[in-house]
Amino acid sequence: MTGTGAATGAATGAGSATGAGTGTGTGTSTGTGSATTSPAGTPVTLLIADDDEVTRSGLRTLLAAQPGIAVVGEAGDGVEAVEQARRLRPDVVLMDVRMPRRNGIEATRQLLAEPGVAEPPKVIVITTFENDDYVTAALSAGAAGFVLKRLPVRQIAEAVRVVAAGEAILFPAALRRMVTPRPLSSTEALPTAALTGREEEVLRLMATGMSNPEIAESLTVSLETVKTHVGNVLTKLGAQNRTHAVVIAYESGLVVPGVTG
Repeated sequence: MTGTGAATGAATGAGSATGAGTGTGTGTSTGTGSATTSPAGTPVTLLIADDDEVTRSGLRTLLAAQPGIAVVGEAGDGVEAVEQARRLRPDVVLMDVRMPRRNGIEATRQLLAEPGVAEPPKVIVITTFENDDYVTAALSAGAAGFVLKRLPVRQIAEAVRVVAAGEAILFPAALRRMVTPRPLSSTEALPTAALTGREEEVLRLMATGMSNPEIAESLTVSLETVKTHVGNVLTKLGAQNRTHAVVIAYESGLVVPGVTG
């Protein structure tokens, strides 16, 4: 499955990160790590999961040629993706969402809930269409972000590096179009009462795509203070990462598109 056209956006973090927005909007990738290689200075290891052999082979060839990335394996469906990830222990899995046997959503959920694994791989969803319910579901399952198949390979590669560094690929304009506010059941009610006023403020700024340093500057507080607030927000919302927290905030209505305060 391939797309046509091009989509560009701006990504900011502690490192220089180039990301992709979507057809008509731009986005910002947020985080605070160095987006080059793994902490030990070795290349970021990557597993590519896509049911289309041509797409998968092309991605492997192109991404293997990018600096700081080592493609260690491939998978043709969700079952194989989980098996290969368990065996190879890659830093990042580039996961197609629409695959046979087990889709990318279930595969992502299984990988991130793996018992006894202290550091499961980061998952980036790769898709043809941005307005895809499968993508939203994968983000809710804990994927760190998504990229479009039509993007230039250097942007996909940078997304891999950004996520490997512990950041999230977050495109606010795209998320606003993808995520629809919905009434939450009593068992999944957003614990807004548990969030302090400052934590809600930080969450709203996260939803605009601000990085931790940008939030610190906006609120005139230290970077460490922001990191503490972000950690508290993720814990209290039960979110896997920043992107998941923002999805929860949009779905619950806590964050309203275009409103930051």
